[in-house]
Amino acid sequence: MTRAVGNEHALSQQRTTLVSIAVAGVLVAIKLGVGLATGSLGLVSAGIESSGDVIAAVLTFFAVRLGGRPADRGHPYGHRRAENLGALGEAAILFGGGLLVSVEAVRHLLSGGRAPDIRWYQFAVIALAVILDLSRTRVSLAAARRYGSPALRSNAFHFAADMAGSMAVLAGLLSVHAGFHQGDSVAALVVAAIILGAAVRLITENANVLMDRAPAQARAAAERAIAGLGADIELSRLRLRESAGRYFADVVVSVPPGQAVVEGHGAADQIEDAVEAALPGSDVVVHVEPRRRGLDLRDRVLAIALAEPLVKEAHDITIFEQGGAASVSLHLKFPADLALREAHEVAERIERAIRERPGVIDVQTHLEPLELPLSAQRSDEGADAQATHEIGRLVRGRTGADPLFVKLLSTEGGRVLFLTLDVGAGESLKGAHELAGELEEELRRRIPDLADVIVHTEP
Repeated sequence: MTRAVGNEHALSQQRTTLVSIAVAGVLVAIKLGVGLATGSLGLVSAGIESSGDVIAAVLTFFAVRLGGRPADRGHPYGHRRAENLGALGEAAILFGGGLLVSVEAVRHLLSGGRAPDIRWYQFAVIALAVILDLSRTRVSLAAARRYGSPALRSNAFHFAADMAGSMAVLAGLLSVHAGFHQGDSVAALVVAAIILGAAVRLITENANVLMDRAPAQARAAAERAIAGLGADIELSRLRLRESAGRYFADVVVSVPPGQAVVEGHGAADQIEDAVEAALPGSDVVVHVEPRRRGLDLRDRVLAIALAEPLVKEAHDITIFEQGGAASVSLHLKFPADLALREAHEVAERIERAIRERPGVIDVQTHLEPLELPLSAQRSDEGADAQATHEIGRLVRGRTGADPLFVKLLSTEGGRVLFLTLDVGAGESLKGAHELAGELEEELRRRIPDLADVIVHTEP
């Protein structure tokens, strides 16, 4: 579907360009013909400028055709910069035509060349040229905005310059008719200035794109979009490049070191959506890395531990502060089949890195194997029913309500209890945690074969 839409856009751009070539050819013929017949340098210069437009429109046609090709292995960003190259070629043609016209106009002014004959059909030609230029300027600008095409936008500049030049020629012919014989040569100079101004603008604009200069407005829009995602996402680097109105963004962001891979991936998706909303049609690549700046000691300890590939989990991080100094303890989980010697070497590296933090005087690590999946066995229904009754009685005594969920699993090491409690909407997290801990201890005393108790609290 996307490819079909892209092909339709390319065909529409090509049709717009072909119409421009045909119109430019007609204008060249009538401007040069009438200008030479009446000796009007203004009309001849306008004809020369329009002949440059014919060549420029042909370049645009082939640039649009090449730029419409999809990305391939050799051109991963696509071929759309062919349009920028075509626009530079058009600018060079304009620049040459402007110089030629200005030299001829100055020569006429210095030599005092004779004024052109004034005929009614000169004004008819100018009126036709203005109407055609106005029409194709509007069409090209609309197509350039719709497809983000710099080649079509440069065509629109040419046509607008043609229209302004035609108005200057009209003013020149009217001044000659009023008795100012050099009016036609002055009009030719005005046309030359318009041509040169348009050429300089096109060269500057497209050279900046080809030199990968990041547009300030686009960069600011992308930065605002990323900043709006919250303080947990910190922009480290943003690189933007534009290709024929489409932006390619390379983004590096830092997230809290404790975030899981799935959370980091979610953050990357949010960034892509935000940048694409700010810069429609953009292609965004996001790299997520753990934050290194602006972290408190606990976050730094976690980041140091998780930086070791063999550490699968770090938990129970506790910081003991006394007299401005800190002692740190943490649990590290490693693959269950890892040798103790290897785990110990990793733990020592982590301890050294943590001790290098200001104010840390002591670090203690506890090494654990990562739990492997356990197989649940067939349970004794009678024993489970008795245990469930006792669990319900204890929960009601503590909370005044029945448990929301009770499940017992039998394993080789004993039974595992999954328990969900309703502790009330007004309870704090700390209070709910203390209740769960106390209830866990009491359940272990009353039901001796419990290997583990997992208590989930709900408001």
